[in-house]
Amino acid sequence: MPERPEPLTPLDETWESALCVVAHPDDLEFGAAAAVARWTGQGKKVVYCMVTSGEAGIDGMDPDECRVVREEEQRRSAAIVGVDVVEFLGQPDGVLEYGVPLRAVITEVVRRHRPQMVVTGNFRDTWGGANLNQADHIATGRAVVDAVRDAGNRWIFRDQVEGGGLEPWGGVREVWAFGSPQSGHAVDTTDTFDAGVASLEAHRAYIDGLGWEHFDSREFLEGNARQAGQRLGTAFAAQFEVFPMGWGD
Repeated sequence: MPERPEPLTPLDETWESALCVVAHPDDLEFGAAAAVARWTGQGKKVVYCMVTSGEAGIDGMDPDECRVVREEEQRRSAAIVGVDVVEFLGQPDGVLEYGVPLRAVITEVVRRHRPQMVVTGNFRDTWGGANLNQADHIATGRAVVDAVRDAGNRWIFRDQVEGGGLEPWGGVREVWAFGSPQSGHAVDTTDTFDAGVASLEAHRAYIDGLGWEHFDSREFLEGNARQAGQRLGTAFAAQFEVFPMGWGD
């Protein structure tokens, strides 16, 4: 008989504020929007930050036009799940590089918003099996983990502190990477699954631009959510890999 997958541990939801940092508009909607809807429904404050505007994401649309379309789609999508602050960092779509410059721009956002939790996307090499991850996702997720640590050290990117009016922020307890093949935690999204579907549907120009004929947002999201839910003991769930952020962890 095939082995049953390991059960997932419920996420710690004893927090009040979170910052979601991902590479592109639509990234959160492909794995975490239903969880965000759950959290905003609990009265938690959630802020979205897109490292790029996804301007290279639609082959038939010039990047200058695409940027406007995708930013507007992301704002509408965020509003569906109760998020009213959406920022775009303006980094170049498709060619993000992990390194000090990317860490710096993300550190600035962390110091400005001072969240308790930070959410990013899967930054492992694959989505599990042979499905390779995309380079921007990997660069962003790696930079997020390091930037969260950087944010608490006043001597790293000290210009943000000494000339930029920001204070160090070491109050992030954990970074959660949704969709990771090494996920060990999850949150019940049964009651907010429909909001997650609607949030993904708000990216219709992007989805149509990919040429995914007959793509069904509900069917796509349901497959992953049911699998995670079976491991959590719920109908639907969103899964996350958890990275503690305390010193020495």
